[in-house]
Amino acid sequence: MRASRVVQTALRMIYPPTCLACDARVETEQGLCGACWRETRFVTAHPCDACGAPLAGDHAEPGELCDDCLRVARPWVAGRTALVYGGTGRRIVLGLKHGDRLDLMGPAARWMARAGGDLVQSEMLVTAIPLHWRRRVKRRYNQSVELGRRVARLLDLDFCPDVLIRPQATPVLDGKSPADRLRALDGALVLNAARQGLIAGRPVLLVDDVMTSGATLSVASRALTQGGAANVRVLTLARAVKEA
Repeated sequence: MRASRVVQTALRMIYPPTCLACDARVETEQGLCGACWRETRFVTAHPCDACGAPLAGDHAEPGELCDDCLRVARPWVAGRTALVYGGTGRRIVLGLKHGDRLDLMGPAARWMARAGGDLVQSEMLVTAIPLHWRRRVKRRYNQSVELGRRVARLLDLDFCPDVLIRPQATPVLDGKSPADRLRALDGALVLNAARQGLIAGRPVLLVDDVMTSGATLSVASRALTQGGAANVRVLTLARAVKEA
């Protein structure tokens, strides 16, 4: 143990820890510098009960919803998010999705587990939004699956990465309206028949990296409930919100 600490100390002297979101020096491993911390909007209080978006004002009643979730019925029971998708939060999501930043997985999963702790139910199973196999090969990993795996471990829940499958590729959804997103996702996410017995009668925690309109999570949630899940709750790393 002492030799290990000596090695770690020597490595820190040679390679001092840097901010997760930039190259600034920080005091501890896997931390954020002051500037990036100020640009990171953690959702720590008064979240929308359906998607986790921060609600305006100092007080929110239990079960209160944001404007988006008042307009659009969500096919899941409740949802939480760790960050607002903007500033440092956006850079972290894009680093996970496109930048091979596997070093971000641990901190991101811890933030998510903290945000989603009140979603946990007995016998709950964690799964994640799947990628089409071609996109997964291109990226080399599915960031949502890797986040889900770590969140399940932190919350002491069972995890299965392939409850859902994506048999057909979908176009990039950025810039599309919610209705166009739903049309593009029609038939794109389906239950893996080999895993149906695993979810029968169990609550499911569905993990994704970011929620924008909620179309992907909606299609996935319907597939899970139609496949026999007791209920679905969703947990994302970040939530895109309209700025006032």
